[in-house]
Amino acid sequence: MSKYVIGLTGGIACGKSNLSKALKEHGVPVIDADEISRALTARNGAALPAIRERFGDRVFDGDELNRRALSDIVFSDPKELEALNGILHPMVLAEIHRQIDETEGPVVMDVPLLYEVGMDSWCQEIWCAYVPQKEQVRRVRKRGAITWKEALRRIHSQMPVMEKRRLADHVIRTEGPKAESAEIALGLWRDALKRLEEK
Repeated sequence: MSKYVIGLTGGIACGKSNLSKALKEHGVPVIDADEISRALTARNGAALPAIRERFGDRVFDGDELNRRALSDIVFSDPKELEALNGILHPMVLAEIHRQIDETEGPVVMDVPLLYEVGMDSWCQEIWCAYVPQKEQVRRVRKRGAITWKEALRRIHSQMPVMEKRRLADHVIRTEGPKAESAEIALGLWRDALKRLEEK
């Protein structure tokens, strides 16, 4: 895989999806791990048989995955989260690899668990979306109508965002207006293209 790959990562509710969306809208090739994961777990998705086998009918409404029921299980027990990741991650990684190979020129790879699954080794540079934890908790609670404790549990299921921030080449703070942080990401993309052209 001799391609210029930019990793885009960040903690849960750190504004990464907004950056990814803005990049896509401006014609940047973005490979989205969450999008791939959703496709794998949608109706008739390739991951559903293995999820049903491991977690049973309790996480399904007929043929549809009950995402809330599954989330309640995996975010309350690290072993259950590990089991789910063991099903999904190999499938997601294989699809990302396929899409990278099929994309012309440099590409942005949007992966929340970039460091956790070792995909930072695929990247020539890494950008991290960041907000302080207090804002993370507020956003997670607003998104899922859950308690402070539940929000913290979800945040702590990932590598601390401060650690991701420390490891990244560029940090994009996203507390301000969405358009502002989106413009920073687009500026980083333009800078990357310029550097590649100068090589």
